[in-house]
Amino acid sequence: ADVAYLRSVLPSTTDDAFFDYLATLDASEVTVTAIPEGSVVFPRVPFLQVKGPLLVVQLLETTLLCLVNYASLVATNAARFRLLAGPDVKLMEMGLRRAQGPDGALSASKYSYIGGFDCTSNILAGKLYGIPVRGTIAHSFVMSFRGLEEVQPRELPPQAGGDPVDLAGLAVSWLQRVCDLLQTPPGKANEGELAAFVSYAVTFPCDFQGLLDTYCVRRSGLPNFCAVALALNQLGYQAIGVRLDSGDLAQQSKEIREVFRACGAHFQVPWFGTIPIAVSNDISEQSLEEFRREGSEIDMIGIGTNLVTCPLQPSLGCVYKLVEVNGSPCLKLTEDEEKMTIPGMKTIYRLYDATGHPFMDLMALEEEPSPSAGQELGIRVLGQLGETTKVIPSTVEPLHRTYFRDGQVCEPLPSLPEVRTHAQLSLNLLSPAHRRLHEPQPYPVAVTERLHRLFLELRQGS
Repeated sequence: ADVAYLRSVLPSTTDDAFFDYLATLDASEVTVTAIPEGSVVFPRVPFLQVKGPLLVVQLLETTLLCLVNYASLVATNAARFRLLAGPDVKLMEMGLRRAQGPDGALSASKYSYIGGFDCTSNILAGKLYGIPVRGTIAHSFVMSFRGLEEVQPRELPPQAGGDPVDLAGLAVSWLQRVCDLLQTPPGKANEGELAAFVSYAVTFPCDFQGLLDTYCVRRSGLPNFCAVALALNQLGYQAIGVRLDSGDLAQQSKEIREVFRACGAHFQVPWFGTIPIAVSNDISEQSLEEFRREGSEIDMIGIGTNLVTCPLQPSLGCVYKLVEVNGSPCLKLTEDEEKMTIPGMKTIYRLYDATGHPFMDLMALEEEPSPSAGQELGIRVLGQLGETTKVIPSTVEPLHRTYFRDGQVCEPLPSLPEVRTHAQLSLNLLSPAHRRLHEPQPYPVAVTERLHRLFLELRQGS
């Protein structure tokens, strides 16, 4: 069917033998080597090399670039958010409604998890990929209640067993005590919001959480949540968190933490002061920088639009270039040195210093002997090709592995959690000077003297 379609769109003068050839295509002569998934990769370093018949590897170009560009872009964007948030804050991907269609949303969930996010709100991604799923209640759920008479059922048995208790009535009694402590009128707390919290708590007593800003955080959402959480505590249950979705999130988190601590101390509920606080609301890199600068009590951050759409750089720009034909290296020439291709089939090495940080990636021709730890190497750094630099690595790591040969996958493929772990280890190995997001120290990529000579020969010959 595919060949028949191509016949219908290609010129009528196309030789029939070409279509006969297309019907015989397979991948048995293709070899793919790559840097392991989840590795940090730097500009100009070939992270994927494909060998095979020219027509076959040309046909793979668009497919491979489609698969790696967005995936690498989202993983990189997620890693930037993780670096800004620090290791202790939980990050939740919640971009399904803003992603570029369902396929883009699934890819975003998968690759943001590799980049360092802890969970997703995309249930299908959880089912397909095993990513932990998390979420919170919605404003629409809170707004759908008008009064406590709508709560059905309203009774909850104590966790330790015993007769069911009217949770709504218990929450009302706790609301008065909480409002007395906070010096806020109980009449200002929205009864529909209290009913929504009670209904949720009756259904999920071990997973109760509150969305605090549907009406007013200080006068309604916070006292209503505390009342229901303390009523649950009286029955042996423990609330799991709250979410904020508007306003000055950092300042509000600090004020909410003070209220939780005050309730915990006053009502002698020690765990109350540590209830997790989650935030959302168009979170960006700038938002995370402000949280860190101002200080906050935020435990979890939900990020959607600015994660999955990558507004700071909407496309990554990976390219797929021909570097050798029938054993003869080839070179694309341009006045822009950064856009010149680096000829020949190459082996990639990562060089580490004595502290264990990678300090340079080195490209060598495949037939060159591997560099050794402790060996002085004469190399040319891209962007400074006019001068030789001497380096002595403490450790040398070959980066490429062969993943596909003779039509078969020949390297065990890691699971998604394994890729995620490898990605975080790769990032953590980088020197802080390279890892910082503002004015990072450029990471040097170099070529061997032999590869540099080949580059010069081909350029002069052209």
